[in-house]
Amino acid sequence: MIFLIPRLSVLAFLLLLAGCSSLASNPMMQMLRRVSPQGDEFDSVELNPAYNYLRLSVDGNVIFIASDTSNVDSANVVSVWYSAGREVLRFQNGRLVAAVGLTSEWRSVLLPEMPAWSALAERKEPFRWTRIRDVMPGYHFGVRDDLLLRRIAPPDDSQLKLIDPHALTWFDERMVAQHNNADASSDMFPLARYAVDLRDAKEVVVYGEQCVAAKLCFSWQRWQASAGGKSE
Repeated sequence: MIFLIPRLSVLAFLLLLAGCSSLASNPMMQMLRRVSPQGDEFDSVELNPAYNYLRLSVDGNVIFIASDTSNVDSANVVSVWYSAGREVLRFQNGRLVAAVGLTSEWRSVLLPEMPAWSALAERKEPFRWTRIRDVMPGYHFGVRDDLLLRRIAPPDDSQLKLIDPHALTWFDERMVAQHNNADASSDMFPLARYAVDLRDAKEVVVYGEQCVAAKLCFSWQRWQASAGGKSE
């Protein structure tokens, strides 16, 4: 993955964050290293159904990251996702709560108790909330981001694949202020976006667009491990 930072300190933190003694011996990591298609071949590769997957797009490059987290779609579960390059991302209910091994890292993220996506979809006014994160490099700890989340119409410029965008409920999230960062003016992020499947009484975030720095953004999509690589 193009984010990788070749530092021993990062690798040590990856091992701690992943909660395993050896990423190298992890069967999921070994499987990901064998998955090396290019271009559109990514959308037809067969993946091991024992794991969950995200299709990650960064600056036109596509990779898969995988998770063996149980109940990965539960709102209260923090899911851990690995790339073949040993980058590690953590999500909770579609929101990024850690990113390690990237050129900009979120070592930890503190989220408040958030309303359900279905409740947010019914709001007439944007929902204002605050995220607190620890950021590297630069040792910025306790950075507070004030954010506005609102429901939007399905966009026509997303990276969503194989799903009708009108079948999902869409939100965008705008940063309105940042505190406790010595250089906050240079780190205001572009809009984040989320697409949530609210059909059949479920709440599954199936797609997102996220920035971890002003110029380091990616999109991700839940991806089904089956022949043909069909999206969930």
